Amino acid sequence: MNKKIIIFCAVLICMAAAFYFYKRAEQPPAVSYAVVKAQKGTIHEIVDTTGEVAALDRVEIKPTTAGRIETLLVDEGAAVKKGQILAYLSSTDRAAILDAARASKEDIKAWENTYKPTPVISPMDGIIILKAVVEGQTVAATDVVYALSDQLIVVANVDEADIGKIKTGQKAAVQLDAYQDVYSDGKVFQILEEGINTNNVITYNVKIKMDNLPSFYKSMMSANIDVTVNTFDNAIIVPYLAVGEDEDGNAYVLAGSNKKQIRKTVKTGVQDGDKIQILSGLNEGDEILVKAENYAPAQPNNSKSFMLQMNRKNMSNTDIINSGK
Repeated sequence: MNKKIIIFCAVLICMAAAFYFYKRAEQPPAVSYAVVKAQKGTIHEIVDTTGEVAALDRVEIKPTTAGRIETLLVDEGAAVKKGQILAYLSSTDRAAILDAARASKEDIKAWENTYKPTPVISPMDGIIILKAVVEGQTVAATDVVYALSDQLIVVANVDEADIGKIKTGQKAAVQLDAYQDVYSDGKVFQILEEGINTNNVITYNVKIKMDNLPSFYKSMMSANIDVTVNTFDNAIIVPYLAVGEDEDGNAYVLAGSNKKQIRKTVKTGVQDGDKIQILSGLNEGDEILVKAENYAPAQPNNSKSFMLQMNRKNMSNTDIINSGK
């Protein structure tokens, strides 16, 4: 009888232990918060979009006559001047005469001196962005020999909903897919009047001239673009992750401590990277909470891009509240 009681008690103890650990596993882990003070500063309203590197003025250079390419004098990437000879070709007649005379060195020299090749001439200063033929190739008068660009720009595809915010002179930060660690600054200089309809989505091309064109920019490279359309000085700013939304769609932040959080309703303005503007509900210096696992102060960087620097500014006066304190 005593043995049965002992076994029964052991089973009860095991069941109690299993239930304890099961319930403990069900409990959510303790949450740690970072305390951040609302600060006054400058925040920017950004229109972000995509686009590509393109030629401002792209000129296709074609021969004045059909014939055969004899000599190509420049390659892609070469800077050329207006009036510079880029290539020579033999007209169809000259090519036929020279081919027939090749049996005699004296005859071929005489014909080469008598019947001069036709030059292909650059119509403007610029950069060769395409060499479309090779030496010895037969071409028609409609074939492209070279493509020439006076300079490279960035063309942004701006949605119809945002185009009203875009103005000439606005600053833009450009990041190429091929060089994701490099941000370059430029300015909007032209907004095209005619939109582009793609699957019933209307976009407008916005042209951006770079302040200093990087040497690695190449035509048709894909780009990510941020255009600063508004700047707000002396704005109340908090981390974007500090703001939540309740079931009624109202924005709020958390105040209080790790053990007890209090919701404070706020009205938000523009978002700029990891920061958001508070229009009402907070004052400068007010302390709010951010989940520590989702938030860390941004680190300083050496980028020359003004937007990259502003989006990664360090939020000061931040303390971490450890769980359980």
